[in-house]
Amino acid sequence: MFIHTIKAMTIKEIHPASYHPIADLITYNPLPSEKLRQIDPFIFLNHHGFQTYPKNNLGLPFGPHPHRGMETVTFILAGDIMHQDSGGHESVIASGGIQWMTAGRGLIHSEVSSSAFKKEGGDLEILQLWINLPAKLKMTEPRYVGLQKEEINHFELSEGKVSVQMIAGDWDGNQGSFETLSPMFLSTITMAKGGKFNKSIPVGENVFFYVVRGEVKILGEKIPFRNLVEFTNDGGNLSVEAFEDSVLILGHAKPFNEPMVAQGPFVMNTQQEIMEAYRDYQQGKFGTWKH
Repeated sequence: MFIHTIKAMTIKEIHPASYHPIADLITYNPLPSEKLRQIDPFIFLNHHGFQTYPKNNLGLPFGPHPHRGMETVTFILAGDIMHQDSGGHESVIASGGIQWMTAGRGLIHSEVSSSAFKKEGGDLEILQLWINLPAKLKMTEPRYVGLQKEEINHFELSEGKVSVQMIAGDWDGNQGSFETLSPMFLSTITMAKGGKFNKSIPVGENVFFYVVRGEVKILGEKIPFRNLVEFTNDGGNLSVEAFEDSVLILGHAKPFNEPMVAQGPFVMNTQQEIMEAYRDYQQGKFGTWKH
């Protein structure tokens, strides 16, 4: 009798998020860091909150600004975001919802709190992940999709102790709710204490794994919240157990293995393309801000 076992994933390093407040907004940033430039194609993560805003607050400080050459995925765990952009898209996405914006060849957008949140206040915790675009798609047409919690596919594991919010890709036939330009898997996973799951990671794919809340165990090692786990990309079984109620972001994708130059709000392949992005923005080629 032969017993086939799948080898476990290998942890390369654990990266704690560093504290970089933006105005009165609590902000932690695990990627990039001094030790880690990117987990290709995942290139940037800001973790805002957890914090509680008082009544009559100013809300999120992200007024109109441009982007080119990348995508943003915004996870609203608490509070809300009012999105507006130069392509005419507008939405207010509440707690549990997700925004996916493809900047492509360029657009201007703002990410602020709704008037209701600024008036009433409340809890806020929001994360934004930047995902690179391959060179062939850098100048693609911009697009935006915002989905509320109830519009996003999810399923449960571990006798209901694990809830997987399927953002992109496939997990045992459960499909993500967002179409992506490049193949990838992306999810938000909520775990009750004692919950467990296993996820098979294909050989050659880079894993994005960030603990938002709580504490989990991987390969016998405890990973507390606000830590990013870097794995080798030789594939295997990812086994996770929650020591306490936890939330994490899990993604994986094949790396593009292309040159990357990131400067301000632009992510391109060369410095010349960065200069062109600034020039095009100044010349009004990213659209007109009419709000």
